Amino acid sequence: MENYTNVDKNMIVNETIGDMEVEWHDVRTAPFSIHGLYQPETEPFFHRLPMEVAEATSPGVDKLHRECAGGRVRFSTDSPYIAVRAKYRAVGRSSHLTLVSTTGFDLYIDGEFGSRYVKEFRMPYDMVDSYEQVVELEGEIYRSYTVNMPVHACVESMEIGLKPGAKVGPARGYRDIEPVVIYGSSIVHGTAASRPGNIYPAMLSRMLNVDIRNLGFSGQAKGEKAIAEWMATLPMSVFVCDYDYNAPTVEHLEATHYPLYETIREKNPTLPYIMITRPNYWTLITQQPEVLKRRDVVMTSYLRARQNGDENVYFIDGMSFFNGEHQYEYTLDGVHPDDAGFLRMAEGIGAVIRHILEKRADKK
Repeated sequence: MENYTNVDKNMIVNETIGDMEVEWHDVRTAPFSIHGLYQPETEPFFHRLPMEVAEATSPGVDKLHRECAGGRVRFSTDSPYIAVRAKYRAVGRSSHLTLVSTTGFDLYIDGEFGSRYVKEFRMPYDMVDSYEQVVELEGEIYRSYTVNMPVHACVESMEIGLKPGAKVGPARGYRDIEPVVIYGSSIVHGTAASRPGNIYPAMLSRMLNVDIRNLGFSGQAKGEKAIAEWMATLPMSVFVCDYDYNAPTVEHLEATHYPLYETIREKNPTLPYIMITRPNYWTLITQQPEVLKRRDVVMTSYLRARQNGDENVYFIDGMSFFNGEHQYEYTLDGVHPDDAGFLRMAEGIGAVIRHILEKRADKK
């Protein structure tokens, strides 16, 4: 079979950074900060749940929580280049997903007026369990950076490479509130984004300058009691419930959706709680007419909570995300949002979270 990757220079990937001078820094050490993962400074590899919680939830969650979806490394530096060196316990590959998303990293500059994408750290296709890659920057300017971690890979170790002697310090701070916690399906997990920074939780983090905990588990978020009880103990400013798609049946969703809310609410009586229905109504309604029944289950949970006097519960109708002239262009496969779909979701959910945070600020 012919190899076309050398025809276009933009498709060529070097396996190492070559002879470039690099000083390597373990991201588990200060001044680097790691976000979105469970005790990342001390665990032997990066993951998202306590092991005992993952095991008690389900075999699927036990496997998927080891993937680093939503993990971020943040720092500041004046190095004219930034390198990443990563070692993996498991590498994600799929015929319909990009390798940059499943197994790669991408880089953002964080400034006063928001964050902007710089470049991805691209790996060779046949990479097995480790690689290193460098991104060159615009001069030696002291700036704050975020490196987003892979969506579907288990990372054992990660280092940031900088020019020897470069200044390195803490990242620009997030808004001074507890993290936003998002629980849900492969849509929360970020399965079909083109790169890690384009999953909707990552977009929300940048839009609102807030820390995010991504608790999405592809095909495995089913509202189990074990994970619900653990999530209820987390420090958080907002909780987003977005697991409609993973409930195996309408009956299962009905049996778990309101109890999950009750579990979170019991320990967090005033926490803003957002309930969301699946976004891909238009691409699925002809094949899965139960979409409307599922929507009714989530709406019923919301109305029940409101009728019981809860003024801190919110409902977002997934039917509102992918509509208009291009309603069929927001998914990869009719199910999973593509980058445009994730942006629509982030804008819709972000508007509600922004409203919640503004209300909170007005009360102070």
